Amino acid sequence: MIALITDSTSDLSKEYLERIGAVSVPLYVLLEGQNLKDGIEISSKQIFEAVERGVKVPSTSQPSPAEFAGAYKSALERADEVLSIHISGAASGTVQSARLAAQDFGGKVTVVDSESITAGLAMQVLRAGELIKQGKSMSEVVSTLEGVRARMDFRFGVDTLDYLKKNGRIGGAQAMIGGLLGIKPILKIAEGRIDAAGRVRGNAKLMEAMVEFAKAYVQTHGSARVMYGATPGGEGKLSELRSKLLGLPLEDLGSVTVGAVVSVHAGPGALELALEPVV
Repeated sequence: MIALITDSTSDLSKEYLERIGAVSVPLYVLLEGQNLKDGIEISSKQIFEAVERGVKVPSTSQPSPAEFAGAYKSALERADEVLSIHISGAASGTVQSARLAAQDFGGKVTVVDSESITAGLAMQVLRAGELIKQGKSMSEVVSTLEGVRARMDFRFGVDTLDYLKKNGRIGGAQAMIGGLLGIKPILKIAEGRIDAAGRVRGNAKLMEAMVEFAKAYVQTHGSARVMYGATPGGEGKLSELRSKLLGLPLEDLGSVTVGAVVSVHAGPGALELALEPVV
């Protein structure tokens, strides 16, 4: 039997995790001197409310190897092996902490770098859970994930430039001008790194770009699995995007609410769309 572990940046709800028998190890958000567990002690909504009060945008950190070791020890009490899937190593040290912990378990723990975040990570965890329930071996699960990951694609539309500015990702002047012009950056993931995929002016153009991205994907890959996500304030855009994609050959896996760690960078009103091949 294979136990499945991920981290809180998958943004999978308790219901999703229970459905596939997975356990999530939380990352941390440092807010007002407190180191708070993502999704347990702090939410994205609470971060946005704090920043609106004038609190400095918080920083984030990964779980320690000891925390992963505790999760692995517990999992191996009910399983023969552990599959541990995590946020891109290019974006966080989480996967490195997991690998350090795995060294103490005699090859019983396999750590996978998803090379993705939030909905992109969530889809890989869900896929792994499905394969484990089908009785696939560890090597079969990992091989399938590698093949799917190579063809997965992802877009993240950021509604405000304020959080990117406050995190030092763009300059203040650039953020001010972009805000005045209604610029909405669109991000992608390439080789595990978050990169620019373009920018549009206004929410209507953002929606149009997301729809065109999905259409191009299914034209290339045929039918696909899709997962949506949004930070608080983006729920309306998520519903609108889902309705605009109804005519496409997409298997809807549901949606996630982007958690505190990713929201520190994305800000409120952000929208995401992740796509992967059916097989």
